[in-house]
Amino acid sequence: MERTEIIEKIKTTISDCFPDMDTKSLEESSVINTETSIDSMGFVLIICKLEALFDIRIPERQWQKLSTLGDVADAIEKRLPKA
Repeated sequence: MERTEIIEKIKTTISDCFPDMDTKSLEESSVINTETSIDSMGFVLIICKLEALFDIRIPERQWQKLSTLGDVADAIEKRLPKA
């Protein structure tokens, strides 16, 4: 799966969880918590939905290291099966 596809799926998931949010302006460097006003519970919801969507598991101890959209994409990309 291409990185751009991963990013788009992340944005779609964020939009599904927070329909009022404009995810089109999000870039890889966007800090999810501060630039989007998503609280910690919202972030947990997004990560859980992404784990289900991609059929992966991101260890909870790593969640606190995920701050930007790019960080989340990296964590997903790292856990996807290699083609």
